[in-house]
Amino acid sequence: MKKALVTGANKGIGYAIAEHLMRKGWHVLVGARDQRRGEEAAEKLNGLGMGRAEWVEVNLSDFASIDRTEALIKEQYPDLELLINNAGIPGDMACASYDTDIKDIMETTQVNFFGTFYLTKALVPVIAANRGKIVSVTVPTSTNPYWNPLAYKASKAAQNCMTEHLAFDFKKNNIPVETYCVHPGPTTTDLNGNMSLPGFHMPDDVGGKIVDLLDDGLSHQGEFIEIYPIVEE
Repeated sequence: MKKALVTGANKGIGYAIAEHLMRKGWHVLVGARDQRRGEEAAEKLNGLGMGRAEWVEVNLSDFASIDRTEALIKEQYPDLELLINNAGIPGDMACASYDTDIKDIMETTQVNFFGTFYLTKALVPVIAANRGKIVSVTVPTSTNPYWNPLAYKASKAAQNCMTEHLAFDFKKNNIPVETYCVHPGPTTTDLNGNMSLPGFHMPDDVGGKIVDLLDDGLSHQGEFIEIYPIVEE
């Protein structure tokens, strides 16, 4: 049974990704910092009667916690072949860039970039040993007429840069890992207060499409793939 770690898998897009992986027979590690929520999500996923799910602590705001996660993976799940970096926090999405508090930028970047990079770096040897994949759920970071939260986009710009550089170095040094970014497009989740407007999609829809990319037979090394591109009216 193929194994995957999906961060932030207790709800939203992460949960949808986990569910679609389960439907294809994967053993999914539900990465979440809250044990109760993580175990509840795993129990619900196991109710599908396909694959297998269990909670694994993933707290991207705490490097010591990530060290424990790394040790657990290497000891109990050395055949892990897929890491999906989905967990993230929104930061303040309402304020103008010039009013953004530096603390907000630091906290958002800690989770969305520093913590994500720290976990990714820790698991590269495991993923490489299994010739696997690292997929980051992210967003375009250029300005657009509708949505420009500085803290969130800055953190995701760093994550996008991380993926591009990992892909380049994996190829250059013959490391058998494929990594790429996926932008789901406008999606109704807790991150945006469950906003539902014309052009928005549901987590189950984008989660399924993200999982389908894993088996499309193509190499997406270093790519930035948009499931639903932002279209200016």
